[in-house]
Amino acid sequence: MAVEGIRRPAWAEIDLDALRHNASMLKASIGDAALCAVVKADGYGHGALNAASAFLEGGADLLAVAIVDEGLELREAGIDAPILLLSEPPADAMDAAFESSLTPTLSTLTGIAAAAEAATHHHDVLGVHIKVDTGMHRMGVDLADLDDLLTALEAAPVLELEGLWTHLAVADEDLLEAEEFTALQLARFDHALAQVRSRGLEPRFCHVANSAATLRVDGASRQMVRCGIALYGELPTPAVAKAGEVLGLRPAMTIKAQVTAVRHLPAGERPSYGRRRALPAPATVVTVPIGYADGFPRSLFGAGHEVLIRGQRFPLAGQVTMDQIVIDAGSAEIEVGDEVVLLGAQGTERITASEWAEHLGTISYEVLCGIGPRVPRRALG
Repeated sequence: MAVEGIRRPAWAEIDLDALRHNASMLKASIGDAALCAVVKADGYGHGALNAASAFLEGGADLLAVAIVDEGLELREAGIDAPILLLSEPPADAMDAAFESSLTPTLSTLTGIAAAAEAATHHHDVLGVHIKVDTGMHRMGVDLADLDDLLTALEAAPVLELEGLWTHLAVADEDLLEAEEFTALQLARFDHALAQVRSRGLEPRFCHVANSAATLRVDGASRQMVRCGIALYGELPTPAVAKAGEVLGLRPAMTIKAQVTAVRHLPAGERPSYGRRRALPAPATVVTVPIGYADGFPRSLFGAGHEVLIRGQRFPLAGQVTMDQIVIDAGSAEIEVGDEVVLLGAQGTERITASEWAEHLGTISYEVLCGIGPRVPRRALG
């Protein structure tokens, strides 16, 4: 089991009030649709248990995870809300899924057979969701194979079709090509739903909308939406951010540390591994106990990344190391113990996950999920 750094002055604060607020705002925006809060990957790095509880308190109707073990963690913590598995479980995990009242997504004949066998063991009719591939080409039954899958489902009276869903590939982009492809995916999903209904089946939940589609694609909500990143107050593209600002969504994670060492160095000194950059002027150089093993990547140095100390932005003074970074604080008066904000707000300044992502050439999802277990999460609110 990974060790938390509870005896090191670096931590992440998770604002539960922000999580509750975001859930309530999204719930209010979707009318009668159900809100499914996605808490996979340890709640996008925020802590799955705290996130799940906050979202349910904020109005979420059910939860979603990627793998059976994530669902079991929530059940063992006493969470009894419905939990959807977003991927088809392996055959040998199907019993455990049903035993803990997790609702599996199915998309293969093998999955239908395994779920039917497991449901028979439980002597009950159990709900499942079917995922169709409308263009993402990652998981889901091909539209050409949907009839065969439905035939297998109908031959298994212990399984009930509770949901039908798909995933949108480019709903967060505002290019015309992306908008056209999203419309095509929605049309393909409607075709799949018509096939399902032609057999006399009526799923309780039809769902296609992720965070981006929930915020900016008309007609995508259906009977349920699956929100992930928006619930955590981080929005992946300018197009989505504009829509999210209308709801007043708030980032929930702040990463903080304390200065552990202060040095006054002359111009020309080259701190850290590789001596990559000379100080342009005499500077106060401070050490902060967080590094690439904690999810603060080495490439942030080359990208000109900054941190906040005493409400001011200061750049990295040298290469990121495994456990520590060094900061060029210029002529500022900094002391051991001063608070450093690596993600979040201090004074009037704010460093966002999107800013990290821009420097890293990635997306805010990866930034949040990449914060390692040595950075303990402290729940506030």
